[in-house]
Amino acid sequence: MTGDWMKALLARAMLAAFACSMALPALAGSEWKAYSTPGGQAPLPLSLNDLAGRTVNLDSLRGQVVLLNFWATWCEPCREEMPSMNRLQKKLAARGFKVIGVNLGEGRQRIEQFLRTTPVDFAILRDDDSAVSKAWRVRVLPASFLIDRNGKLRYQLVGEAEWDDAAMQAPILELLK
Repeated sequence: MTGDWMKALLARAMLAAFACSMALPALAGSEWKAYSTPGGQAPLPLSLNDLAGRTVNLDSLRGQVVLLNFWATWCEPCREEMPSMNRLQKKLAARGFKVIGVNLGEGRQRIEQFLRTTPVDFAILRDDDSAVSKAWRVRVLPASFLIDRNGKLRYQLVGEAEWDDAAMQAPILELLK
């Protein structure tokens, strides 16, 4: 049993190192990529529990512009962008904008410990077994998806973003019109 635990820990550490190393090139020029389908494309289903155990379904957020951000506490770029993402949520919430953080495979205690030092005002969902992240083809963290009021995927961004930056906000503001 101890050997299996150590193997799992080593595998997780290697995955974390790989994901963070893959994000480094993206950080130099993180920019939104529009989906090629005119008007966007339908997202895969997403229904996960928040930290309080309530189920949040992406379909229930239609009518709002949603920034869906996949992240983990072990991912330094993910941690770095949280404060500016929280400021963006506060700034645009009254206009129908919502940030949803999807944590990749970590336990509630670890997430809550992180949130005590870096509090956010947006919902954090738990992808316990990383099944949703795999289905959405999230290979590098952080990964963000922008969903319009009609529930269509419009943009994707891989890598860390400074959400106070006008270039990061431009597609969001366009969808909020």
